[in-house]
Amino acid sequence: MNVLSEWFNQLDPALKMYWGIAIFASIVVLIQTMLSFIGTGDVDTGDVDASFDADTDVDADSLDHAGAMHLLSIRNVFYFLLGFGWAGVSLWNTIPNRGLLCAAAVMVGCVFVAIFLFLFRQMMKLQSNGAFDINDSVGRVCDVYLRIPANRQGMGKVQISFNGSVQELDARTAGAQISSGTKVRVLRVIDKKVLEVEPA
Repeated sequence: MNVLSEWFNQLDPALKMYWGIAIFASIVVLIQTMLSFIGTGDVDTGDVDASFDADTDVDADSLDHAGAMHLLSIRNVFYFLLGFGWAGVSLWNTIPNRGLLCAAAVMVGCVFVAIFLFLFRQMMKLQSNGAFDINDSVGRVCDVYLRIPANRQGMGKVQISFNGSVQELDARTAGAQISSGTKVRVLRVIDKKVLEVEPA
């Protein structure tokens, strides 16, 4: 530890600044990334719940421009600092003119922000592709997940696939009780959120 302290203290003040920014930004970005992977990070802003109602409109533009903008403004700062700091450290011996070095570091920081924005938009498009219109389920065959009571006396649940993702939706039937695991066909949508089904 003493060796690191001595090495850092011997650095040029400007290089110390670049190192400090690079290390700080790296730690923050690493923590944000880890939180995002475990599902508690702020990257979940605008996330789509699989059990939402069909009348909720979800598209890439609304995800990009609504709640995500605050997220982007915060993350942009750290991605800029990440690129800026590491560019300053990496190019310190390559670009002797400190003004040019700072300009190059700023450019790299901007590139980091641009890359993040591009990746974020692609991620939002993937999320929006998972959205579905419940009316598209009419005529489809699906599986009963929780038994459906007879004569519309209650609701069970069915599992149905939309765009490669499986959704769990409420369902009822006008006929006899339908047991779990039974294949059923969707007849119509009730109140934009409940499927009426019959054995397939």
